[in-house]
Amino acid sequence: MQYAYVGYAEDRRVIRGKLSAPDEKAAAEALANIGYQVVSLKPVVSVLPDLRKFLRGRVKPAELVTFSRQLALLLESGVGIVQSLDLLQSQTSDKELRRVLVEVVADIRGGSSLSAALEKHPHVFSTLYGKMVAVGEQTGGIEDVLRNLADYIQRQSAAMGKLKQALTYPAIVFGLAIVVATILATVVLPRITSLFERMGGELPVTTKMLLFVVDFIPAYGLYLVLGILGLGFFAYVYTKTPTGRYYRDVLILKLPLLGRLIQLSELARCCRSMSLLFRAGLPLPEITSLTAEAAGNRVVARALGAVEQDMLRGEGLAGPMKKRRVFLPLMVEMTKVGEETGGLDATLVTAAENYEIETEGRTQTILSMIEPAMTIAMAGVVGFIALSVFLPLYSSLGLVGG
Repeated sequence: MQYAYVGYAEDRRVIRGKLSAPDEKAAAEALANIGYQVVSLKPVVSVLPDLRKFLRGRVKPAELVTFSRQLALLLESGVGIVQSLDLLQSQTSDKELRRVLVEVVADIRGGSSLSAALEKHPHVFSTLYGKMVAVGEQTGGIEDVLRNLADYIQRQSAAMGKLKQALTYPAIVFGLAIVVATILATVVLPRITSLFERMGGELPVTTKMLLFVVDFIPAYGLYLVLGILGLGFFAYVYTKTPTGRYYRDVLILKLPLLGRLIQLSELARCCRSMSLLFRAGLPLPEITSLTAEAAGNRVVARALGAVEQDMLRGEGLAGPMKKRRVFLPLMVEMTKVGEETGGLDATLVTAAENYEIETEGRTQTILSMIEPAMTIAMAGVVGFIALSVFLPLYSSLGLVGG
């Protein structure tokens, strides 16, 4: 994230500028290391989206999994890191990954470590990925770390794949229903109502309601679209601020059905991350900090930050978690058992597996409800439009017969 700062240099000159850092604390530490005395430090809120993010290609999780496993195998075979990356770069079919690996190799040849070179490309290698590789470099177990990361990415990708696959059919049904309703309302209805009015008949109430909607959209549709876009833009800008993003995530967790599902999914991801980091040998405060950085929900991230502060005061991990309602009882109890037995990585994996099973069950339940609900809703909309179209037609036959 970008931070704008104002401060004093060692010669008392006022300095202003911007720097990138994971959070405000890291930004303050970086400025202090330079020798600046910080007066003001604020996050830079970008009103417009960064176009470079849209222009950059996206590396598929499967490519990242393959890269991690192959790199682990090459390093285990005794091939040097630069030679391994050069070989993988020449073999990969993903253009963006190839481009990034070329830059990574150049950085390593310039004296950078692998983890530092990877962290320069957060759109491909996440913060968690870079930190885990750094731990592997320090402990000498980088091959095991890469395999654990591959397993982690594969699990996350599989969960998202199931969700997308399950939503495909309802999306197709919804699209087809909109096409049918649009054709009936804009092509068939005006011709029938025009014929019926020439015969001197009175339009049914449902037809009048539909005609009002059809007439309203061309007359005021532009204003309606502009209003929706304006509200959407305002919401987008607000959610880019730390406060806005936090309250957006609070709202998400309070959604009926989906809120619990998202909470379970986020906690499962946190348990997996913490287990992975604990197994790598990191201290608990750093594990909590890195997990908070990798969290997708700001409510969970803020709660983890508060847990970290309590841990630094000597309160342990399970105790501070119990104070925050966002951490469910199973996670708290399994963390407590792990602290007492020294097997925190295993107990957290158990908690993650339980949450993943519950998440999958709830997802299937919600999806099984979505399909009939969408079918009923679409049938109601199409039925209403069909009734509005064919009632005048039926009445006109009565007028002709009379």
